[in-house]
Amino acid sequence: MIEKIFAIGDIHGCFDKLCALMDKIKIDRNNDILLFLGDYIDRGPSSFDVVEYLIDLKKHFQKIVFLKGNHEEMLERYLSGKDRPTYLINGGKPTLESYVKRSRTTGSHPIPQEHLDFFESLSLYYQTDDFIFVHAGLRENIPFDEQNPTDFLWIREDFVHSEFDFGKIVVFGHTPYREPLVERNKIGIDTGAVYGNKLTCVELPALLFYNA
Repeated sequence: MIEKIFAIGDIHGCFDKLCALMDKIKIDRNNDILLFLGDYIDRGPSSFDVVEYLIDLKKHFQKIVFLKGNHEEMLERYLSGKDRPTYLINGGKPTLESYVKRSRTTGSHPIPQEHLDFFESLSLYYQTDDFIFVHAGLRENIPFDEQNPTDFLWIREDFVHSEFDFGKIVVFGHTPYREPLVERNKIGIDTGAVYGNKLTCVELPALLFYNA
């Protein structure tokens, strides 16, 4: 049996689109891999609901992978007291507001421990024999095990314009497109859900797209 992978792009607090997309995906909860590329929070209105939903998904899927996005990193820096203005001007305020509305946590911030544990558990990348999954991308001419973790989360133009052969097809989010980007060396599936466009999932290796 060919192992199917369902990878989902940047959600950014768009809870309704996430639910609608999951309803469209025909996935075997025991055998297929369900993978999320990061940026679950910020800009959109329902970050609390998105994270709560994703935490619950872990109870129902045997093979589920959550990658870290640059917005999760900005939240971590905000919570540690570093560079707070950067987080707030990059869409962090709606996230904090969604937690204030939904969370019963008291203290210096409204994010419950279960959600903090989720953010702490996120991976920087995931690999199979044929694909590398990462939030933002890779830097060309650098061996994979020597890549800078910052590039996994933040790189943009140097990666998206690259024709470099990374050894495997790189599946990424971070850089929004109107339609999924499919090139010889990469597949981009951030289709700007939070900007009024759609949330996208790619099924691999079939290269089938679902959106909501």
